[in-house]
Amino acid sequence: MEFLPKKIDAYVVAHSQAEPKLLQELTRETWQKVLAPRMLSGHLQGRVLSMLSKLIKPKNILEIGTYTGYSALCLAEGLAEHGELHTIDINEELHAIQRKYFDKSGYGNQIFQHTGNALDIIPGLDYSFDLVFIDADKRNYPKYLDLLMARLPVGAVILSDNVLWSGKVVETVKEDDADTKALLQYNKQLNEHPKLESVLLPIRDGLTISRVL
Repeated sequence: MEFLPKKIDAYVVAHSQAEPKLLQELTRETWQKVLAPRMLSGHLQGRVLSMLSKLIKPKNILEIGTYTGYSALCLAEGLAEHGELHTIDINEELHAIQRKYFDKSGYGNQIFQHTGNALDIIPGLDYSFDLVFIDADKRNYPKYLDLLMARLPVGAVILSDNVLWSGKVVETVKEDDADTKALLQYNKQLNEHPKLESVLLPIRDGLTISRVL
């Protein structure tokens, strides 16, 4: 869901850095061949991810939810020299398209794909992460945060996507809507956590930036 009027959104995009050609190509292929192409981060959010990564210059990045690899490529633009990006997705069928574009990007040898349940994979990653991007199954967001906090150093940044959930977070929640309930819990958790400071930005479907204290 877009929260800005279309004309304002178009103006914002037009006055932000251009989308790299490789990402334009990936966007086209995703829309042609993959289900639910709206899951792509897209031009504006992708440039936001790129800018934040370049400011942080992370040595190790963790992404939970790869989809076709668009956001991973944006985050990789800010990797420190010899840095690594570890990205997790449960859908094995997307592995080939991800790798195709990772290798075309020049960051291929720095991006490591993990396929399976992130709750099972994260404990086996022996890294301290400087930057984390969470964009996966919403009902597990609170569990991801609990799992990650012990391995995030002071100053590390967590980026959380879809935290406005098409506006459902400010509407009456249906009894069987586990995703919205989890996001409400997660947003409260980020805002009240004693070791985090957070700001929720109404970019696209909501992006929260949290810094570890």
